[in-house]
Amino acid sequence: MNRWALSMGVSPREPLSNVSTLAAAAESHGFEALWYIDFQLGMKDVYAAMNLAATATKAMHIGPSVTNLVTRHPTVTANAMTALDELTGGRAMLGLGAGWSAVYGAGGQPSKLGDISRGIDEFHQLFTGEEQDLYGNRTQLKTAQRQIPIYIAVSQPGMLRLCGEKADGAILMGAADPEFCKWQLDYIYEGLKKSGRERSDVLIDLVVTMSCRDDEEEALNDVRAWATSQAATFAVWKTMPPAWERFRPEFETAEREYHLVDHLSLHAEHKQIVSDEFVQSVAIAGNEETCIARLRELVELDIDRITFALLSGGRLDRMEQIATRIIPAVTSK
Repeated sequence: MNRWALSMGVSPREPLSNVSTLAAAAESHGFEALWYIDFQLGMKDVYAAMNLAATATKAMHIGPSVTNLVTRHPTVTANAMTALDELTGGRAMLGLGAGWSAVYGAGGQPSKLGDISRGIDEFHQLFTGEEQDLYGNRTQLKTAQRQIPIYIAVSQPGMLRLCGEKADGAILMGAADPEFCKWQLDYIYEGLKKSGRERSDVLIDLVVTMSCRDDEEEALNDVRAWATSQAATFAVWKTMPPAWERFRPEFETAEREYHLVDHLSLHAEHKQIVSDEFVQSVAIAGNEETCIARLRELVELDIDRITFALLSGGRLDRMEQIATRIIPAVTSK
């Protein structure tokens, strides 16, 4: 495995003009894809960011990671995605999830598994550009030119199986832990088998949050907000790897005390909720030697790409470190 991507949001404190600079730098460093966070209360508009990135790049695939079926109607999202696809010359990718911070922030509830399944079908119908029986009407997306690939954010068994059954790609969320990921991959395989599809029919993109610093405590603090967001989502899981059951009290505390408005913010007060042990399990933090060793374990998994959730603060420096020091060391064996 030697395919790499980045994920980032545009914080309220960051000028949108930075988007073009960061996107161009990402492409120059050889990253093949760029995902943008869709959180309307805590980040600047995802479509403004993606369109700016589109005009600043020539080869990278660009998409939201992830949007949902609640805050925007599928016809609105489909139309916005066809515009992005036009701007990129066919490089758009649609990341779809049940919804969490964006949905709760709007007073909604995350989509159920059946909703996501129907949503994928609806997008496929809309992207044909032909008239379809949808929403009680004869509906046609006149801007559609092709089937834009649909990735779904997956972590729990039901969504993992669904991804194997009908998605073009998996945005594999949860943990930068090989055993955790193997547990998740087995459910994707179940979905593939059920639908009669091949492993090559789905691109598996593992999302990893990482901080490489000589000071381990500083590195842990960098990724702690991400770890807390993951802990908050784990609270409702009915099934998880047995080794993670010991963290359930932390998950329940995180769910109660997580502040959506500070989602993924390095300045969030809630990031102190989770233990160092959990942070080190769910994310990668430490010096370069430690990070390289952890990543070498992950690239041996049956995945197609690793996406680094690029932390705020010195993003150009973080990007350069990953591209020029970490990845070469991981892939040179």
